[in-house]
Amino acid sequence: QVQLVESGGGLVQAGGSLRLSCAASGRTFSIDVMGWFRQAPGKERESVAAINWNGGRTYYADSVKGRFTISRDNAKKTVYLQMNSLKPEDTAVYYCAAKISSGGYYDKYEYDYWGQGTQVTVSS
Repeated sequence: QVQLVESGGGLVQAGGSLRLSCAASGRTFSIDVMGWFRQAPGKERESVAAINWNGGRTYYADSVKGRFTISRDNAKKTVYLQMNSLKPEDTAVYYCAAKISSGGYYDKYEYDYWGQGTQVTVSS
């Protein structure tokens, strides 16, 4: 089992920045990919970004390219999502997720473990 705990959400004005963290524990050696997803009220959960746990290759949704950066610290078993130039449409609950198989970076059904989520609210 893998446990994931997110932190760093909050309220920010449009144009501002936030950094989310996701600390992993348990059988972290089994993780191949870590991802960030978000879910706004009345909408489906969507992929934001993903990163290979070992190789560090990154993937981004078109809506956040150039504004968000995903990174990881293997020693701390932590993944980060730096969010800059935030927009009101970025408002959502953000979830960290982990998968033990390769590929399927954007598919929420491919992920095996999920955190509890952290709220991000961007005011206009």
